[in-house]
Amino acid sequence: MSDRKSYQPFISHHAVVLAGFALIITTLLAVTNYSTRSLVAKNEKQQREKIFLEILPAHNYDYPLDHFQLQIIDSNTQLRRICYIAVLNGTPVATVITATAADGYTGKIELLVGIMADGTVSGVRVTKHSETPGLGDAIELHRSQWIKTFDGRSLTSPTESGWALRKDNGAFDQFTGATITPRAVVNEVKNTLLFFKQHKTQILDEMNYEQIHQ
Repeated sequence: MSDRKSYQPFISHHAVVLAGFALIITTLLAVTNYSTRSLVAKNEKQQREKIFLEILPAHNYDYPLDHFQLQIIDSNTQLRRICYIAVLNGTPVATVITATAADGYTGKIELLVGIMADGTVSGVRVTKHSETPGLGDAIELHRSQWIKTFDGRSLTSPTESGWALRKDNGAFDQFTGATITPRAVVNEVKNTLLFFKQHKTQILDEMNYEQIHQ
């Protein structure tokens, strides 16, 4: 009986030590996870700001594009779109809208689409994709100039039927050996223009930015 009692302090001591180690490890993991997420978020923000400047040069707005944002649910896809608003001299003049082409060759293609107040495209950039290297990745600017073919386009230039690949009797070129990827991007840019047309009043409503006059 006395032997059993003598073990109890020993067991309790080790239990406390193990609990201490578990707490330390848990804390370290939490700190590492937080630091990693913070670093990823910072890198994503820097990359987004770089793309903003490519899509919509800085002379088009007085505030960082992520200063004014609206989040709107796309009624066609039920996906949340973020609209970054360009405000110049107190007036919203353009927006950069998040877009997702769900029907890429190997998965989703994430985009940012810049649209001026008159409905013309100021620029399009791909932010994330998993398309086939050497084929579908021609949607990236450093791989080809194809993504710039959207610059200056609108729902009337080309006409609605023209928002398709030349293979589909449209106005946009496809890639050699790849049609699914560019088709998905063309369709999504068109869908984003339609989304902007539907929500233009809400996105460019000056009342949403009245605090900049204060």
